Amino acid sequence: MDHPDRRINGLLHFFLAAFLAFSTLFNGGLFAQTPGGGAQAEDFYSKDKQVLAKGEQLFENNCSACHNFLQKGIGPNLGQVTAQATPAWLTRFIRNAPEVIQSGDARATALFEEYRQYMPPFTGLSDPDLKAILSWIHSNQTRPPAANAENFGDALADPVPSKIARSGMRLVLEEVTTAPASAQKVPLARINKMQVLPGKKERVFLSDLRGKLYEMVGNNLREYLDMNTIQPGFIHAPGLATGFGSYAFHPEFYKNGLFYTTHTERAGPAPADFGYADSIRVTLQWVLTEWKVKKPSAAAFAGTPREMLRINMVSGIHGVQEITFNPLAGRGSPDYGLLYVGVGDGGASENGYYFICNDNTRPWSSVLRIDPMGRNSKNGRYGIPAANPFAQDSNPGVLGEVFCRGFRNPNRISWTPDGKMLITDIGHHNAEEVNLGEAGADYGWPGREGTFVINYRGTMDHVYALPDKERGFTYPVAQYDHDEGNAISGGFVYNGTKIPALRGKYVFGDVVNGRVFAVESSELVTGRQAPVQELEIEVGGKRATFQELSGSKKTDLRFGTGSGNELYLYTKADGKIYRVAGFSPDKVN
Repeated sequence: MDHPDRRINGLLHFFLAAFLAFSTLFNGGLFAQTPGGGAQAEDFYSKDKQVLAKGEQLFENNCSACHNFLQKGIGPNLGQVTAQATPAWLTRFIRNAPEVIQSGDARATALFEEYRQYMPPFTGLSDPDLKAILSWIHSNQTRPPAANAENFGDALADPVPSKIARSGMRLVLEEVTTAPASAQKVPLARINKMQVLPGKKERVFLSDLRGKLYEMVGNNLREYLDMNTIQPGFIHAPGLATGFGSYAFHPEFYKNGLFYTTHTERAGPAPADFGYADSIRVTLQWVLTEWKVKKPSAAAFAGTPREMLRINMVSGIHGVQEITFNPLAGRGSPDYGLLYVGVGDGGASENGYYFICNDNTRPWSSVLRIDPMGRNSKNGRYGIPAANPFAQDSNPGVLGEVFCRGFRNPNRISWTPDGKMLITDIGHHNAEEVNLGEAGADYGWPGREGTFVINYRGTMDHVYALPDKERGFTYPVAQYDHDEGNAISGGFVYNGTKIPALRGKYVFGDVVNGRVFAVESSELVTGRQAPVQELEIEVGGKRATFQELSGSKKTDLRFGTGSGNELYLYTKADGKIYRVAGFSPDKVN
């Protein structure tokens, strides 16, 4: 299944485990040990229209965010799996993936080593449900995507050969609290974005993708709002960053009461402001809403909504996961009061619709910058700032909203204390990126991943060296490959006062394995790569890892800032929230 959001819950978590095996099974030849089964297998897979319709719905709700029938990413291409393995093997693996892995099964072991994720058993699927899903998958078997005629050279087996070095330093963490569980299974709480609302009294907020926004009062979380009750069309399934995507307070919130949110709804409740050809499926819609809050200082939310824009998505992944204002822009700054909106590709590229996110005539794969107070957009609900890089373009097809483009999933945007805009981009199958946000820049997706070429018209499993004569793309200022992790978790440059030794370091990590990294903010310069170092962590006086602390191989690590610009780390797997209390030389204990 595909990351980012890589937010695997319930059936999604289960299916990733089950189907991760499929990729190596046919790509590496291991399926030869378990052939498809011929006529016996054909008898298993139903052709009944009602069964297939049920299977399609189950697949769309629970699997499509991570799998398709064309490409291998974090999750494998399912386009040939039923021709390569028997229904009995597939059923056995799905029923209890850890048991199959622990039995020494060659295929399962190989995939566990490749993806480094240990999936729990899942027994919630009924036999008819499982048969329906597998029948739907079987009905969609395809040939592998053909490479185009362009010569990319040899695929890079190890895109970033140098390994992330240990810094010799340790973050000392203190456990603050545990977020209320919003599910019975991992991830227990899909806590996502922590933000400070400045004012006479700073207020700290933390959202859960399943719909709730909390205010942190002392060390406790108090519910502020619930999207499930204020947005009737709200959905948070199938996970992987769907749900309550992001929120932002207007810089003058205490005066004007304006508050902004993004959330997901099922396809079709209202016409989209940004859509595509009817022949391409719409899995869900992302909605940007402005709220007029009645009493900004109140402990509980009450407000009136105004929809600003609605956008269709090919799949459930890579949506509108970030909206934010530039916190450094004061009154009189041209950036003051302008809202940045990070829009992913919606899985368009790996589903074969790369043209949806390949230029600045469409909003996908872009960071937009809009003026909530203006009304000169096509739908008349927001403004396009005249200072935007394409606002004055003579081509009527170009979107003036676009600030910069070329991202697969611009999932976190922050600013350094000296004014640099940082955009983290979750990669496909090879590279994770930290980018400097620059007006008008093109960061290359779907033709580039990290500092590499990717064949977006063919098989996207591999990357290739850049050509000698390169187009005008802008490349990451820091990156790592999938030897080190699977999905970047964007962080912040520490600018607090309690830990002077940490000041100036951009602290971030990996969503899946929970490793914590750092780069010097001063070394984030366009045109070169800043060295990434790993930070050890300490909790309760002992060295630890987030996999150990959360009890999960997939930690779902996130970063936030609290009062006084202090740094917080938290994991969706168990909902635990930690505050950085110290930074010191690492000592083995």
